[in-house]
Amino acid sequence: MKLRLHTQPDVPLEAEVISPDQLSGKSEAEALVLPIYHGKEQVSLGDFFTVTGQAPAGTVEVEGDLAKVKLLGSAMSGGRLVIHGSVGAHLGAGMSGGEIIVDGDAGDWVGREMSGGRILIKGNAGHMVGSAVRGAPVGITGGEIIIYGNAQNEVGHGMRRGLIAIGGDSGDFTGANMKAGTVIVLGRMGMRPGAGMKRGTLVTGQPAELLPTFRYDCLYRPVFMRCYLLYLRRLGLAIEDSCISGSYQRWSGDALEMNRGEILLYAG
Repeated sequence: MKLRLHTQPDVPLEAEVISPDQLSGKSEAEALVLPIYHGKEQVSLGDFFTVTGQAPAGTVEVEGDLAKVKLLGSAMSGGRLVIHGSVGAHLGAGMSGGEIIVDGDAGDWVGREMSGGRILIKGNAGHMVGSAVRGAPVGITGGEIIIYGNAQNEVGHGMRRGLIAIGGDSGDFTGANMKAGTVIVLGRMGMRPGAGMKRGTLVTGQPAELLPTFRYDCLYRPVFMRCYLLYLRRLGLAIEDSCISGSYQRWSGDALEMNRGEILLYAG
């Protein structure tokens, strides 16, 4: 099934129905009357999108500038959602399975509180990638989020399990309040990475300024990093051989919490 945005919304459009779970098995006529929200007004999917074909195999493609369209792929449990263009906030919120591919940029809260599946962003992403919502203690609990470009603040906030990989730079408070899982930033991390982390692993391919509550442990070559980086290279991230076979400084913290988290800094 293919959807094309024909009318730009004046205010953000909430379109949870654009998901393989919601559209699989529906005809074009049935899909066009599905409810979405333009601000606080309920409208039909056909008011903003054209729909062609069906999705018996659970594959949905969406085209257009969707920067003001939120919640695409929300609560996905399977199938494939391909977005040709940029997309708004809360992409893949709460998803538990399937795959989302974005050939453009994504807004804030990519994959918030997801528990499974995979999200690939070919461009940049906003704040709170794979994070908990405000006031909640736990972010993503599984799955993968791969950002080929840069991401902004609080990547992996409250993360419990899963993998987040950033091909470029990340903003401030990367991995804040992490409980488990792995965040890999091939570029630079912003200020205060790992603040309040209890467990989990942060990795960066560039020098980083760490909080004084982190302690240097050793210099070594972690075998699991080789496995992760080879996997990410197969997904299309640009990773040099030196990073795969190189050494990393291990820093443990945050000492204000359980002091069982780790930050690995590439040392060449």
